Amino acid sequence: MAVPPNPVSDAQVGLLRDTVVALVRRDGADLSARQLGVFLTCYLKDGAHTVRGLAADLNVSKPAITRALDRLGELDLARRKVDPLDRRSVLVQRTPKGSAFLRDLRSIMTEASGGGKKPSKKAAA
Repeated sequence: MAVPPNPVSDAQVGLLRDTVVALVRRDGADLSARQLGVFLTCYLKDGAHTVRGLAADLNVSKPAITRALDRLGELDLARRKVDPLDRRSVLVQRTPKGSAFLRDLRSIMTEASGGGKKPSKKAAA
């Protein structure tokens, strides 16, 4: 006997799909799931972020974080800076372009959830 789908989970997965599709369709570079995870962690969690801390927080290796940060740096969505208090540590900083990307992402999610657009004529019929 098949288990009926969970509507809340299906709605959330649908929102994720619609958001990812909108990101893929727009101009600009695509981010991998790992890159997006690192980006969102840096922008949504307060406090200083380090490569070591991000690796622990996301439960991935430091080299995986470094590769993701390399790409985010190429896109100017985040940058690395040596911690002046501990030169062995690397801090991850937000950028104006990264903040703009987060605003765009929020807008895309609002539209994908139906909160930012009018119902289509097909849906109203």
